[in-house]
Amino acid sequence: MTAPTQYLTFMLGNETFAVGILAIREIIEYAGVTPVPHMPACISGVINLRGAAVPVLDLACRLERQPSPIGKRTCIVIVEVRNDDDVMVIGLLVDAVNAVIDIGAAEIEPPPPFGARVRADLLQGIGKVNGKFVLLLDIQNVVSASEIAAMAAVPELA
Repeated sequence: MTAPTQYLTFMLGNETFAVGILAIREIIEYAGVTPVPHMPACISGVINLRGAAVPVLDLACRLERQPSPIGKRTCIVIVEVRNDDDVMVIGLLVDAVNAVIDIGAAEIEPPPPFGARVRADLLQGIGKVNGKFVLLLDIQNVVSASEIAAMAAVPELA
């Protein structure tokens, strides 16, 4: 039997999502972002993280949901993703961070090919935790630089 994998759970609206803990670098309190012109709509801007400019991805927007208003529990989850030979650091804007939980492989189902409110290629699977579903994000695909760049190339419809 394989050991359960640890995930950081967080909220977007009233849905619970999770990302594998190995991709998480840190969680910081939301203190605003600096907007950058000509970025895709899902990039809120950048933050200064110990001298480095880190882009912040509005996760609700990326998952084609209405962004939530910034609240007291709004956080930026800093993730690190390997991109070919490069390491990309990006912040994910989330409504609230919940907890780190263990989810065993037996409690994870593959993403449904249709019917889910999130594109199947952005999901790693659906975890069952205490009788509730947790959408496990495939962070590599969520922060795919090529896909975000393609979103920037699409002109906004007026």
